Amino acid sequence: MSFENLGLSAELIRAVNEKGYTEATPIQIKAIPVILQGRDIMAGAQTGTGKTAGFTLPLLQRLMENHQPRGKSRPPVRALVLVPTRELAAQVSDSIEAYGKHLPLRTNVVFGGVSINAQMHKLQRGVDILVATPGRLLDLATKNAVTLSMVEILVLDEADRMLDMGFIRDIRKILAFLPKQRQNLLFSATFSGDIKQLADSLLHSPVSIEVARQNAAAELVSQLVHPVDRVRKRELLSHIISTNQWKQVLVFTRTKHGANRLSEQLATDGLSSAAIHGNKSQGARTSALADFKSGKTRVLVATDIAARGIDIDQLPHVVNFELPNVPEDYVHRIGRTGRAGNEGQAVSLVCVDENQLLKDIEKLLKQEVKKEVIPGFEPNPLIKAEPIINGRSQGSPRGNAGHRQAQKPQARRTEHRGAGGYSNGNSSGNSNGNSDGNRSDQGKPANRNSVRSRSRPSY
Repeated sequence: MSFENLGLSAELIRAVNEKGYTEATPIQIKAIPVILQGRDIMAGAQTGTGKTAGFTLPLLQRLMENHQPRGKSRPPVRALVLVPTRELAAQVSDSIEAYGKHLPLRTNVVFGGVSINAQMHKLQRGVDILVATPGRLLDLATKNAVTLSMVEILVLDEADRMLDMGFIRDIRKILAFLPKQRQNLLFSATFSGDIKQLADSLLHSPVSIEVARQNAAAELVSQLVHPVDRVRKRELLSHIISTNQWKQVLVFTRTKHGANRLSEQLATDGLSSAAIHGNKSQGARTSALADFKSGKTRVLVATDIAARGIDIDQLPHVVNFELPNVPEDYVHRIGRTGRAGNEGQAVSLVCVDENQLLKDIEKLLKQEVKKEVIPGFEPNPLIKAEPIINGRSQGSPRGNAGHRQAQKPQARRTEHRGAGGYSNGNSSGNSNGNSDGNRSDQGKPANRNSVRSRSRPSY
């Protein structure tokens, strides 16, 4: 279906055409007319389905329906978009700017890792649409630097990830600043009990929209597992990239330190690489992502949270250097490829320690992932599985990024936020001196009872 048939204004259709889009995606076809009606929605959509345009286009049109000339007064925030990470905040803000380029609406974005004073100064000029991460927005709201009492539309994007990162308390505090009468749009790739509970308290007679099976892997992504010994993973990764002449590869590790090590090791193999994670300054993260998108950097090594805002329509390859110990994270990872109708490939390097993690993922997918042993990298059958403790296999060499012990789902989720390198309870924020104190866009530990006793990990 073309965008002209969805009831959008001429200005929006013009912007869409200038972006090169002609046919709407399923989530856009289902969501846009409902949002234009002013209804609340609860939408399930994987990454790469076009959901950002699915809420941005009707949001812009609804704001224009009651738009008043700005004059000399500071315009209030009329639409608020909450997202889990800095990169995703920047991406969504860019999309709103692009689709609203022919409209007299002002957009701004705020997140942690950069100066809060500069953001406060920009907000003083007024903004119609504000894109924000929860922690930084709460900082600004408590400092009376932003007024949210006139918000007409609230969007929670990637709500499942925000809850996984421990943002639920911040979100509830933010809701207290908003008017009760507003339109609410909730987007999530998965629907846990916590998400449904949040939806019940937030949405009013919502329309349920789902364009992909819950927790389904992207249909256009081919999945492959290469069994390999833990100490030969890096060697195999370099071999695969070089042999297949891959030009753009996103590689996932579990920990920030593991991402750094792997990036350095790939560089010694002659592969241009960079790491992106919470210990990097926002400037370094933005630069690394820009170099990767432009092709200057061949391999980008990332942790799960830092990769949430990576949006590359034609990213061909994703590699799980280490399997995540939360199965849903596997779906999020491989969803970085196979976007916008393009085919993609997801490869996982799996050692004996991770066999149970692989079984958990296959159980979630309701299918087995094809296994293929690369000649010359056959696993040694005499090597026994080792427990995964504190992000590293016992006995594994320092140069090999660690693994985690398979645990019960809730225990895995807690370990994923703690010993996995995101936070060990002793972090003081961003190691590059870019932390804004106790609050930024940084998530809290999943253990809700210890939220106040720990500092936030830096994502």
